[in-house]
Amino acid sequence: MSPTTLPAGPEHGHVTFLGAGPGDPGLLTLRAVEALAHADVLVAEHEVLDVVRTHARPGVAVVHAEAGPFSGPLPGTGTPHPTIVDGTSTTAGSPAVRDAAHLVMEAARGGRRVVRAVSGDPGLDTYAAEEMLACVAAGVPFEVVPGIAAAVGVPAYAGVPLRDAQGADVRFIDARTASDRCWTEVGVSDGTVVVSTTLDSVAAAAGELVAAGRKPDTPMTVTVAGTTTRQRTWSATLGTIAQTLKQAKVLPSPEGGRPVIAVVGDRSAPAQRDQLAWFESKPLFGWKVLVPRTKEQAASLSDQLRSYGAVPHEVPTIAVEPPRTPQQMERAVKGLVTGRYEWIAFTSVNAVKAVREKFEEYGLDARAFAGIKVAAVGEQTAKALIAFGVKPDLVPSGEQSAAGLLEDWPPYDPVFDPIDRVFLPRADIATETLVAGLIDLGWEVDDVTAYRTVRASPPPAETREAIKGGGFDAVLFTSSSTVRNLVGIAGKPHNVTIIACIGPATAKTAEEHGLRVDVMAPEPSVHKLAEALAEFGLRRRAAAREAGDPVSRPSERRPGARRRRAT
Repeated sequence: MSPTTLPAGPEHGHVTFLGAGPGDPGLLTLRAVEALAHADVLVAEHEVLDVVRTHARPGVAVVHAEAGPFSGPLPGTGTPHPTIVDGTSTTAGSPAVRDAAHLVMEAARGGRRVVRAVSGDPGLDTYAAEEMLACVAAGVPFEVVPGIAAAVGVPAYAGVPLRDAQGADVRFIDARTASDRCWTEVGVSDGTVVVSTTLDSVAAAAGELVAAGRKPDTPMTVTVAGTTTRQRTWSATLGTIAQTLKQAKVLPSPEGGRPVIAVVGDRSAPAQRDQLAWFESKPLFGWKVLVPRTKEQAASLSDQLRSYGAVPHEVPTIAVEPPRTPQQMERAVKGLVTGRYEWIAFTSVNAVKAVREKFEEYGLDARAFAGIKVAAVGEQTAKALIAFGVKPDLVPSGEQSAAGLLEDWPPYDPVFDPIDRVFLPRADIATETLVAGLIDLGWEVDDVTAYRTVRASPPPAETREAIKGGGFDAVLFTSSSTVRNLVGIAGKPHNVTIIACIGPATAKTAEEHGLRVDVMAPEPSVHKLAEALAEFGLRRRAAAREAGDPVSRPSERRPGARRRRAT
């Protein structure tokens, strides 16, 4: 009887032992994402939860497998939590390990689908096999979803290939549990050795290899927080790694117990790693970037920043609310259906959202746009319309702004245009540029307030302190209102923070608030703004290397350092 073939029943649920990989959420497999989406209960350590939680369905019961007793019932069971200790701090067969298995069993009762997420790969987890055996003993069906092991994934992100065309031998060793025999076996080998250890034990592991027969001048790389934007790698030799870490002020450290992956052998030579270190060479690697926009608008921009290696921090500065008097908007939407308009022009994602919500309120859908020409300013506005089922007829060919839209907008022609009216849903604080331009082209305009923009609530105190104290490396301003509102709710960014603005008007507002603008988008697009910041980061990295200085983030400048104003 295979343990993976039994369906979940009223007494026995189903357990998926899932490898969460070495840290980068993007390394989860498709099967892992599928299993998480159907889980009723998610059991994992805290650092693994950060990786897998976003793929779990709403309402999933999350159970932390951490040291210390649980209090209260497991959500949805009425069963008290058993005590559970992180398996990495226990020995095999200890009560803590049995409690870990008991926790999974309790969660699986009543037909629940349980995901037991572990770091790396379940096959290399110290205690996952014991929990699987507990499932077998209890008659609970399970499956195993492999993950990328840290010993393989971290070197790939550090630019250290483990094998070459000659197919050199690769050995893996866990320094925390290795016996003298293990050290002797890898010491006499001339292949690559991948060592799982901790920061405060790296030097001791290097000494074990030298004692076992490896030459002191054998290249060695040490990577901490691999595959995450906190990743840091040091290159040295077995004989010099202790001094290298000391000079980097890594040891002694309260974080000395952090797990690391060390690679020993010619494949980790510094010259080769400099060429292959693709991850840490990203233009904004490790930069904390403040994104002061509404949360809906920040998502795609944050994804782009992550692709450059940045850590985006979204702080809403603008809240969107319905108009105080909705009657005008209601009449305009009804006019769309009755043929009152020839055109409707959307200048923002929020305008699309406001009209769509009103449509849904009246039981309408995209078919109500039949026979009406649709214009959109900006790539994101056009995407929002397409997601609604409407393909814009007109998007500016040049500048993505009201002025750019007017350049391409056709004048009213009474012969070819049966209706001379345009519906313009927009914010309450929008400028009159588009309205005036359309009137000059012969059109009548129903200028309707579709939504109001108000200042958002202040961010948490920790975020405000980081903004004022230089904790952020850069901030992206996408409009003048984001400048005014951010300064109003959180204070002025520190002078070491890189200021990036979407255009001249936004830059002028930033300067009026005492901020120096370092980066400006070549055109008014949030994605071009992110690209411009990435290019700035690349130039900054290249300048540091050319000068022989270590590559650092803006927030790592010495406290109190002030930037010189550009001439």
